Amino acid sequence: MKILMLVPFLPNTSMSGGQTRWYNIIKGLSKEHEITLFSLIKDESEKQFIPELKKYCKKVEVFRRPSSPWTIRNIILTAFSWYPLLVIRNFSWAERKAVARELAKNKYDLIHAETFYVMPHVPRNISVPWVLVEQTIEYMVYKHYVEHEVPWFLRPIYMLDVLKLRFWELYYWRKASRLVAVSEDDKMFMNKLLPETNIDVIPNGVDSDHFANHKVKRKSPERILYGAANFNWLQNVEAVNILLQNVWPVIVKKSTNAYLWIVGRNIPQSIYDQAKSLKRVEFTESISDVRDALKAASIMVVPVEGPGGTRLKVLEAMASGLPVVSTQTGVAGLGIEDGKHVLVSKSHKDLADKVVRLLTNPDQSRKLGIAGQEFVKKHFDWKIIIDIHDRIYNELVK
Repeated sequence: MKILMLVPFLPNTSMSGGQTRWYNIIKGLSKEHEITLFSLIKDESEKQFIPELKKYCKKVEVFRRPSSPWTIRNIILTAFSWYPLLVIRNFSWAERKAVARELAKNKYDLIHAETFYVMPHVPRNISVPWVLVEQTIEYMVYKHYVEHEVPWFLRPIYMLDVLKLRFWELYYWRKASRLVAVSEDDKMFMNKLLPETNIDVIPNGVDSDHFANHKVKRKSPERILYGAANFNWLQNVEAVNILLQNVWPVIVKKSTNAYLWIVGRNIPQSIYDQAKSLKRVEFTESISDVRDALKAASIMVVPVEGPGGTRLKVLEAMASGLPVVSTQTGVAGLGIEDGKHVLVSKSHKDLADKVVRLLTNPDQSRKLGIAGQEFVKKHFDWKIIIDIHDRIYNELVK
């Protein structure tokens, strides 16, 4: 099939997250399909990923968007239009014209859109069927942020943007030829909002062998890892705040050697400031291969409480044989068995206690890592995920 794929960020494997997902999907689909990729970029440095993508795509086109959402243009347009900031920030007139031109010149079997907010680039009168994949329910993510992080006197203004976000998110869900969630939990929530809509599930995946076979010496003293994360995402900032304020101080009192290791891009200064008063916290902002962190650490800790997110970092940790200790939210929708594949906590103190338990019980830690690795290989390998895409594509086109 000829597929036009639209993504908000250029796919690559330098960090875990949506961009890794898209890269692997494109790589797998390219064996049977012809893919044209359109993506937004924030700066010229991102073009370094284009040559790798051209191995799997017939054509790759990129379009600029502001590096920061808080430009005067974006704020004014958000205040005086029906669109929320998320849509305004990720919209390019150049891409909209290019999409219309591409669809007029070439016959495509379908459009594959990742995230609803790329859809304003597509002409409304198209006859090409389109698949919309939602990695997270965006309005719930921002609603959680407003309720927990925004000062009370500013919440009414922010909640207006949340309401606009919810409207357009549901609008494009209804318009999609096929709507896809990445977990059963997200599907259930989306069905409550749109009970008449049939929703498919395409979970996230990992290249099991790619992670399992990587060799790196484990760090000593032991590292408790959070990463590799993109701290432009609100969930990651909130998770590390919880880790530094409520979890790590408990672990430090019970473990005299282990270090907390935070790995990721765009780590805000506020997190560095919090860490100054704590013992044994280290940061890595630039890492060429996420597997180097996953293989060098002893435990992955996931104190995620905010809704949304792709859970890719959890799957990648498990594929690496790294034992995971998480909140229930951090592993939601993966079908994981607590105590067998990961350890799931009931509170911040319980999270800390479970980390300490693994630090003092190497045999349990090793068994947990092996069981998690086997579980991911069986249920979340990219080969399985690509087959699900093919099934949905064939059903839609037929």
